[in-house]
Amino acid sequence: MTAGDRASNDTTTPALASNDSGSGAFASATQTDVAVEVEAPPPPPTLGDAPSEKLIGNNANDDLSLGKRYFRDGDYGVAEKHFRRAVELHPLSAEGWLGLAACYDRLRRFDFADRAYAQAIRLAGVTAEILNNQGYSYMLRGNYAKARLKLDAAARLSPGNPYVAANKALLAQAAAEKQPVE
Repeated sequence: MTAGDRASNDTTTPALASNDSGSGAFASATQTDVAVEVEAPPPPPTLGDAPSEKLIGNNANDDLSLGKRYFRDGDYGVAEKHFRRAVELHPLSAEGWLGLAACYDRLRRFDFADRAYAQAIRLAGVTAEILNNQGYSYMLRGNYAKARLKLDAAARLSPGNPYVAANKALLAQAAAEKQPVE
């Protein structure tokens, strides 16, 4: 530490002290010893500061939000890329894993979808939303028996859920026509 790094303030900071044997040991420094001046961290960047950067958080340009937007627009490949990046950056985001699973369903990569659903369940537990999406996944595969099991379980967890009800109606129609859901 140089003299320029030293400042006198009333804080206690760790300092390296020597003992009789010559080896170093950490000791607590007081204001009479060396104190380190602590600089305030810079404010977080905003979109105006860095328009080309994607910021994570409650920002319309983060990967989770972009994934949702592209999914709504039906661009599942681009949505998958953003959801995948979101879970790489935030692996504990159940919402990111659920979005990724839904993209894989639409891309007909059911092996990857099953893994993403499993990860979402590990993080959030078995929820009506996850069961509903898994039911839809099985409808896309043409496996109506498993779809019915998942959707019935979702309906038990969330009675009156309009999304579950819509998928159950879609399942009934697809099963009657013996056509897979598109």
